[in-house]
Amino acid sequence: MSLKQPEIETSPKNSVVAPRRLLRMIYPAWMTRDIFLVFSARFFMSSTRALAGIVVPVYFAVLGYRGLTLGLLYTMSAVASALLTTLIGWASDRVGRKPFLVATPLLTSLACLSFLYFREALPLFVFASLGTLGRGAGAGAGMIGPYQPAEQAFLAQKVSSRDRNTLFGRMGFASSLGALAGGGPMIALAVLLVSGRTPAEYHVEFLIGAVFALVSALLAIPLKEPRPAWRRGRGAQASAPRGSARKRATRAKLSSFSARMLMRLWVTNGINGLAVGFFGPLLTYWFYRRFGVGPVQIGALYSAINLASLLSNLVSSRVASRLGLVRAIVMTRVLQAALIIPMVLAPSFWLAGGIYLLRMMVQRLGLPLRQSFVMGVIPDEERGRVGALSNLPSQVNSALAPTFAGYLFEHVAMALPFEIGAVLQGLNATSFYFFFRGIRPPEERPEPPGPTIE
Repeated sequence: MSLKQPEIETSPKNSVVAPRRLLRMIYPAWMTRDIFLVFSARFFMSSTRALAGIVVPVYFAVLGYRGLTLGLLYTMSAVASALLTTLIGWASDRVGRKPFLVATPLLTSLACLSFLYFREALPLFVFASLGTLGRGAGAGAGMIGPYQPAEQAFLAQKVSSRDRNTLFGRMGFASSLGALAGGGPMIALAVLLVSGRTPAEYHVEFLIGAVFALVSALLAIPLKEPRPAWRRGRGAQASAPRGSARKRATRAKLSSFSARMLMRLWVTNGINGLAVGFFGPLLTYWFYRRFGVGPVQIGALYSAINLASLLSNLVSSRVASRLGLVRAIVMTRVLQAALIIPMVLAPSFWLAGGIYLLRMMVQRLGLPLRQSFVMGVIPDEERGRVGALSNLPSQVNSALAPTFAGYLFEHVAMALPFEIGAVLQGLNATSFYFFFRGIRPPEERPEPPGPTIE
């Protein structure tokens, strides 16, 4: 009887193990109120950007603008995004990250509303650039935004190094879920409300985007953030020189390690930005021109991609733990480059869309890992600046490429910009491995030996 007693006692316990594990998967121990609010805000912001990523290029095409004009729009938007990202990243280390999580969605909401009142290129270009709506990026449009340096730095300080990869994977999950809502159901809702592809239907879509961006800003208002280091330094002991805390926290010069990391990130991100600039902004327009499909079909494809990519976001931390963070990032970028070629050679919309789905699943696997890697190896007080400055070459190059890509698209061959982008992205993967193969984030470093018992 004594051998059977443990089975009787543990049976009720075993019956609740599975629900507890499921609860931990849905709402892990590190999921605080602030993290949940940031995830929710990202959901609504990604919905707006995914919707705009489909509607903006098609709307301009309906108004009569061609590929070169769209390239100019993407260039203007990328330049504005680069400036805003740098400003936000630099200032967020000084005044805090929360103000930019509120203000940036408000700019996007205003940009969406501008499409209800203007049809001329100049005002639309200006507002789209301020709201960074004209960046295209296909099904990945929900992943981009100038607020990301502040958002990443805010989140990275909320969890331990052990949970950081999982946190950024969940952030990618929230983005994919938002892009799934914005890229499909919201466009279908506009079709139901207004029949026919008329300007009024596009106006409904832009109005939905404006409301979603406003909700994102409102969700960020209750966030609680510690005062920046220089403000905390005001109450320091007299033993510390007056103002020294502020000088340390606000110095423009980065630490030597962060500066070296930044130089390497400039090279790798610059190559990747040039690659993405050649094909990312024109992808929706390419589907529209190559296969004659409209926003509903493109939205359905992007919704399927975002639905399939949810799994990639959730397993990204496991892939990193098995392969190592740097190797996982390199492998995803090699696969992304390789899948571009068969996509542009596919003879039908859905075959090309299926290959694009595979590519985006790989991309969603690697993106949070790259963000986690940078935030993991950089000190907290420098994360906002490095996060912003590291993306500056990528944004500058992605601003230069679309105009040239638009010219190639219209006057040489529609596939050529994609092929150039594939070659550059392969070069990016090689350079990333060369620069970072010897740098480990904290969770991959060997733990110091504990005390020995003599």
